[in-house]
Parts: sequence; structure tokens; C-alpha cells
Amino acid sequence: MTRSRRFDCEMKTSLPASLAALEDFLAEFRRHSQAVLPAGNCFAAELLVREALTNAVMHGCGADPRKRVRCWLRLRKRRLLIAVADDGDGFDWRSGRHALAGSSDCSGRGMEILRRYADHVRFNHKGNVVTLTKRVDRGEQ
Repeated sequence: MTRSRRFDCEMKTSLPASLAALEDFLAEFRRHSQAVLPAGNCFAAELLVREALTNAVMHGCGADPRKRVRCWLRLRKRRLLIAVADDGDGFDWRSGRHALAGSSDCSGRGMEILRRYADHVRFNHKGNVVTLTKRVDRGEQ
């Protein structure tokens, strides 16, 4: 994460839609977040970034490395903004907004994770951009 006049810290990337590229970026994010976020917020921040990026790679782009996933992370005044966009067709986030995964389901927990760990979740109309806001000044996960 870099520092700027406008944001306390900022990190931007454009990745090929592959899990390997995602893991490389998450390792870099982990290093930076441990230096700038309160300790109790690192887990939630990484979980949100990981979930949003994984959904973009797997569902948005079909894990096709010819497609791109973009991520912007900004920390300003103890508020972390996470935006993830992909080259996919999008999805109907309105129909899945309140869905709950069953205890034996192997997938379908993404919306629950975003709702549980983010303070605010917003999708664009098309459903291929998600913006998450997480307050990081509470000292909790």
C-alpha cells in the first residue's frame, strides 16, 4: 500500500483471472495490511478481499487468465474501501442478496461472508463490480 495526500494508504492492481495470481496479490496485501491496519481487523480485511477476488476470478471470469480482475484498496480515516471489478458478464446480485447457504453446502457462502464482515456492500447494476466498506477503528474482527 502506498501513501498519498488523499488516502492514508492505497493499493491498486490488475490481475489475470487465475487463482495463482490472486494468491500472489493476497500475500502482498497481507504484508501491507499488517503494517497499516489495527491487528484485530487484518483477518476481516483479508477475508473480504479474498472472497471478492475469488468470486471475480471463478464466477465472473470463469478462471480464464485471458480475462482481467481489477482491485482497488484504499484506507482513509480508519475506513477501508475495497472495490473489485471483473471482465465477466455480471450476475443478478439482487436475487442472491439475502440467500443463506445450507450447513452442508460446499459453496454459496460468498454473500454471507460479505454481509457479515463488511459494514457496507454495494454492487453495480450489471453485477461485475462490488464495493465493500469496512471500518477498521473498532479493534475487532
